Amino acid sequence: MIAAPGTTLWFARHEWRLAWRDWLAMMSGGRRKRLRRAVIAIAIFVLFMHFVAYWMVGPYADAAPDKATLVAITGSILLSWLLMISQAMESTTRAFYARSDLDLILASPVAAEKIFAVRIAAVAASMAMMALPLAAPFIDILIARGSWRWLGAYGLIAAMGATATALAVGLSVALFRVVGARRTRFVAQVVAAVIGAAFVIGLQIAAILSFGTISRVSLLQSRSLIADMPSPESLIWWPARAALGDGAALLSVLAVSLAMLAAVIAIVAPRFGEYAVTAAGVDASSVVEVRRTTAFQATSPSRALRSKEWTLLRRDPWLVSQTLMQMLYLIPPAVLLWRSFNGGNGAYQLLVPVLVMAAGQLAGGLAWLAISGEDSPDLVAAAPISGSFIVRAKIEAVLGIIAVIFTPLVAVLAIASPWHALVTTAGIAIAATAATSIQLWFRSQAKRSQFRRRQVSSRLATFAEAFSSIGWAATAAVAAASLSLAIAPAVLALLVVAGTWLMSPRPQRA
Repeated sequence: MIAAPGTTLWFARHEWRLAWRDWLAMMSGGRRKRLRRAVIAIAIFVLFMHFVAYWMVGPYADAAPDKATLVAITGSILLSWLLMISQAMESTTRAFYARSDLDLILASPVAAEKIFAVRIAAVAASMAMMALPLAAPFIDILIARGSWRWLGAYGLIAAMGATATALAVGLSVALFRVVGARRTRFVAQVVAAVIGAAFVIGLQIAAILSFGTISRVSLLQSRSLIADMPSPESLIWWPARAALGDGAALLSVLAVSLAMLAAVIAIVAPRFGEYAVTAAGVDASSVVEVRRTTAFQATSPSRALRSKEWTLLRRDPWLVSQTLMQMLYLIPPAVLLWRSFNGGNGAYQLLVPVLVMAAGQLAGGLAWLAISGEDSPDLVAAAPISGSFIVRAKIEAVLGIIAVIFTPLVAVLAIASPWHALVTTAGIAIAATAATSIQLWFRSQAKRSQFRRRQVSSRLATFAEAFSSIGWAATAAVAAASLSLAIAPAVLALLVVAGTWLMSPRPQRA
């Protein structure tokens, strides 16, 4: 059946086509061989996750819907739901600021609110689809080892996607009205990062303060928390009961979720074009303002390049949620450091690999932005300085940011345990240098707006960066206890870096 042009179904098919092309571009970068490899990798990942799920949730497939079970399921649901809200806010903000077809839509002889309504609904569908690859293996194992009642979890995912999108759209529009279009672009990314990490960080901090451990499972399984929770008949447990196969709870949750999404669409869709037009005029006015108030200052080339990178990282709102999320996850280690300041070396031993791993991951992302994500390569290349000087200044800018972020934590750790601080400093420096080097060896010209797709340019570099950070984190953790035992993990990490260099393109090595 072919939908008539201008109808809601016709717009839905168009949005589905765009989403499908976007997914293909993210997975393959426009290359068929990469697409086949991506499909195989996804299949292997899903199969592997089934084995992980069998080990993690298999024994709980026949669990009774008591208070302890409801607390554990609700905690997992809330964590996933907040991550959905975070992603939905990012998608909504991109719809305001990054879609380039607004003029075409508003000039066409169709009702623009139809396509905006479809786009909001498409965000809800994409949120549910994004959750499926991670949730499906666990649900499948629960069904296989338990009963068909766990099928309700699939319906719950759809409800979570609908409510997450409704709240994300409503919050984005509220920010538009309160702080204005100019600030919403930045504030929305910050709020999205905070929402995505808030529940996990909150549980970890509560676990640290209550039990002296960073594990959030200890808190969710504590008898005191379970005893303070409402009775199993309370409405607060309806999402968990829906996942357990309670038909009445599932239908109620779905009805409320879809009603929320429909209400947001009815309110926002007619004015979505107005918000997007307002957002589209932000960048030009901001450029004029900067030109009127900012003057050139004489400085050295290296300082100018470092200042340029720092300024771009500070201004770009799309990068805030990526880097801020990693920085937020440093809060629990900081609280654990404060909590166990006089409590011995156990907590310090845990802090060392956490900080080293975070430094490696953050350095890799920032290095890609500075080296491969240069939006003005011709302008920079035309400067009267050598190419090696430019690369060195970019690397200095990246390592400078890492130093600013991690120095306070290491300084406090040095007061409590100088040895652990020394090992952490060395691990952070090595992990950050290795991640930056990998991005340098595999650099390829791209735009900063393609940051979330940076793995497409080289999956080898992506995996190498991850394994390198893991290897140096393990080395630092072992070195904090025994330098001699740290030789083995250090050799493995060096082999990862050396192998990556050997497999990198030859022109980039030079």
